[in-house]
Amino acid sequence: MWNFKTVTEAFETMYDKILEKGVDVQGTKAIYNQMFTILDTTECVVKTPWRKFNIDYAQQEWEWYLSGDRDASIMAQTANIWYNHMDERGYVNSNYGYQWMRNDQLKYVIKKLAKDKYTRQAVVSIYDAKEHKEYSKDTPCTLSIQFYFTPDSDKLNMTVMMRSNDLVYGFCNDTYCFIKLLNMVCKSLDCKPGQYIHFAQNLHVYERHFNMKTKNYIQKL
Repeated sequence: MWNFKTVTEAFETMYDKILEKGVDVQGTKAIYNQMFTILDTTECVVKTPWRKFNIDYAQQEWEWYLSGDRDASIMAQTANIWYNHMDERGYVNSNYGYQWMRNDQLKYVIKKLAKDKYTRQAVVSIYDAKEHKEYSKDTPCTLSIQFYFTPDSDKLNMTVMMRSNDLVYGFCNDTYCFIKLLNMVCKSLDCKPGQYIHFAQNLHVYERHFNMKTKNYIQKL
């Protein structure tokens, strides 16, 4: 398993790894079953110059998650890709705040950890194949988010499991929000954030992003 100090280091290293060792599949280069740790969870911004990370958009997405509102109409005005995932009501399943608010999952997690520091049940479930009929337009990329303490530290760790993860857009925007989520839970528990472990069964870069490092690539997200 790789250890990275920052989310920026993780992005840059995995980008190079995918371009070098990734296999060609469905318009991407992909590597499989990748797991790595981000040690500094006080920093959530990818600072790679050629990535041109849009902090304003990422913050808008985070605030949308906090609302728990599945209506993606306003988000789509900023990022057109959301139009492809909206149903006839304008709803999507990938508002992760909606998901962690369902059945009070996040509140349950916080209560579990407050009662039993070493509980193995502090898990938020996102993707659920039992509701596959709801996934005709939008299938969540995240499987689950687990929070836990270990005996050697008083800091709260988090493991995110992804079924599929686009490194350029998905990873950068997701880690921005997930690290903020970790810090939000820590605030509720009055503790400090620990490590962030990221696992992606399929980690990929789309063909249109293969030359990002070598040309003046224009992007909005």
